[in-house]
Amino acid sequence: MTTHAWKSLTVAGIALAGMASAASPALSQPTLEAVKQRGHVICGASQGTVGFGAPDEKGYWRGLDVETCRAVAVAVFGDKDKAEFVPLTGQQRIPALQTGEVDILPRTLTWTLRRDANGINFVGANYYEFTGFMVPKALEVTKVEDMSGASVCVQTGSTTEVVVNDVSTKHNLGLNPVVFDNVAATRQAFFSGRCDALITDAAALASVRATQAQNPDDYIIFPATPYMDALAPAVRHGDEQWFDIVHWSLQALFAAEMLGITQANIDEMLTSKDPQVMRFLGIEPGNGAALGLDEKFAYNIVKQLGNYGEIFDRNLGAASPLKIERGANRLFKDGGLIFPLAFQ
Repeated sequence: MTTHAWKSLTVAGIALAGMASAASPALSQPTLEAVKQRGHVICGASQGTVGFGAPDEKGYWRGLDVETCRAVAVAVFGDKDKAEFVPLTGQQRIPALQTGEVDILPRTLTWTLRRDANGINFVGANYYEFTGFMVPKALEVTKVEDMSGASVCVQTGSTTEVVVNDVSTKHNLGLNPVVFDNVAATRQAFFSGRCDALITDAAALASVRATQAQNPDDYIIFPATPYMDALAPAVRHGDEQWFDIVHWSLQALFAAEMLGITQANIDEMLTSKDPQVMRFLGIEPGNGAALGLDEKFAYNIVKQLGNYGEIFDRNLGAASPLKIERGANRLFKDGGLIFPLAFQ
């Protein structure tokens, strides 16, 4: 295990073991103030889903959710690497945010009413996806209706527990959930043959199949339901300034793509006479001051990370090993669900 990865796991253990001491500073003062005093943003992370959040071979965290968090670090500090990542299980992630152990939870978290109403605020979806089943091709199962009596590996603390029960009831399938308390155990059980199917977000299944299956072509993925889910970063209730900072850091990624601003051309765009571009880049002041940030916070985000399309492409899309189609995660002007808000 690399030093970076070990550090992240150690931080997770310390944070979860010392809840009271770790939570107190973050909850006793505004989050932005606590983050600045600490010198970095603490982000809840997955336990290793390539494309969304996982350390690479050198221990450097990469993925769509990771870069969403790095955007906040850029907004606050001007440095994408002023971020630490704490791997959390499905059960740990929301309590860790509520108690102040992490500042942001950009960890493949589905936006639901009960979560939104119980101590956390979602800042906007950064990925839209359906919940899926992955099964061995040898079972000759290609749709939910064929799964009567199947056993399903599922991680506790996730919305997929509810989906399994809903699907089983709706189609009278008699599905048998086999519940595990962490991602690694859930996936290991599936690939060892303990369950007929594995359930989670379809993109995560694609990641698991590509990176953990001995032969990816031996498995198929199909929708568990016809419904699309919104996966969204979250912050604690009660700190409006921090909510706004995280929200607009994410929006900066969307808006840059809408405005045609990329990591490669952003310095050329500084000469633009388009009022929207000028406001976005901080040439016309006001947006940074409104958030308590540097006027060039959005410029800095795109300069260091690129826009949403670039981030998607290198982590999940054509430039990644996963080759996932953008689909619903295209901008609305291209037929997707990503809708950038106005920087004015």
